[in-house]
Amino acid sequence: MAEIHSKRIDEKKLDTVLAEDISFEGDVSFSKPLMIKGLFSGSINATGDLYIDKDAVVDAEIKASSVVVRGKVKGNITADSKVELQGSAEVVGDITAPRIVMEPGCLFDGISKMRPLSEV
Repeated sequence: MAEIHSKRIDEKKLDTVLAEDISFEGDVSFSKPLMIKGLFSGSINATGDLYIDKDAVVDAEIKASSVVVRGKVKGNITADSKVELQGSAEVVGDITAPRIVMEPGCLFDGISKMRPLSEV
């Protein structure tokens, strides 16, 4: 079995970081990378990459270019390129993406669908 080696996300390379002390509710769209470290509820419809940090709690329908989850997500995730659930991730919802990566230790309760880019 191949081992997965998670690369750390350099926050300095991200345009926007919603810090641990931020609780946000609403609809968000963005085109550049975004990291959520706090609480978010609503919907995300983006052309950029989304990073959900280890202590983040997200209750949302998510559509983004790629999604990396280290925290908790309740809601469906759709990505144009890939979804990665790192070891600390907890996802309750369906995942649709051309590539799906799940590290040992993550929790996933839903249906995964791997579709070509043209069908996502």
